[in-house]
Amino acid sequence: MLNKKHIGSNFDTFLEEENILQESEAIAIKRVIAYALEAKMKSDKISVNRLAKELDTSRTAICRILDPENTSITLNTIEKVAKYLDKKIILSFA
Repeated sequence: MLNKKHIGSNFDTFLEEENILQESEAIAIKRVIAYALEAKMKSDKISVNRLAKELDTSRTAICRILDPENTSITLNTIEKVAKYLDKKIILSFA
């Protein structure tokens, strides 16, 4: 039977009621970072090993960044990736 509790509400409200909104947002942000990095690597024809050297990090760290399911990423790493992508970080607490 269809649960009509959420009819008319938006998806964020549903996620908030399920206590998974912040986790879902973190996963979405990480996927955007991973996708953008992978796309830039492809366009630059650069390997994981080469990027690790350019970002002064390990191959394992790059693989973690590229894993869209792994949300563990430091602000320092985000800064390095943003610089490589020629992007600016904007952090907001709402």
